Amino acid sequence: MIEHEFLFLGLLKAGPKHGYEVKRIIEEELQPLLGLKIKSIYYPLKQMEKYGLISKETDRSGNFPEKYVYTLTAQGAKVFDRQVTESFLTVERPYFNIDLSLYFLQYVDKKTAQRKLRGRTLVLKRIRTELLKLSNAVSSSRKYLQIILTHDLDLVEAEINFISRLMKSLNNA
Repeated sequence: MIEHEFLFLGLLKAGPKHGYEVKRIIEEELQPLLGLKIKSIYYPLKQMEKYGLISKETDRSGNFPEKYVYTLTAQGAKVFDRQVTESFLTVERPYFNIDLSLYFLQYVDKKTAQRKLRGRTLVLKRIRTELLKLSNAVSSSRKYLQIILTHDLDLVEAEINFISRLMKSLNNA
């Protein structure tokens, strides 16, 4: 729940939001970039309200059904500040799904390995193309999204370069 808590607190740091607005931002902006999978936003919001990190008020506008507006509390702001600092300082070794295959590479036919690696490179190049499209579509006023896209592009490019070097070493072996 800590990751979800961090996410919700950060979204509310910008100001009060309806639950639907929180869900929309996650689905439209963050899920495509971060791969977040959140089934329900209301249970975590309820838990955070219980712990005093957020408050909830009822909003009734016109003939529309009542909605809840969530606001960050002072305690929630402190928790967010701590979590964002910890996030910057937390570095874990990345693990990739290909690593286990590389461990057993000695047991794979060289031509099969090269074919699969070429296929992986094609997929990575498609991902790079999609990231570039996203980057071009994101307005310059949303600098934080550009930063994430630049980071992702750098990682994809590094993977493409690694596979290229690996394929050359397989050719020379």
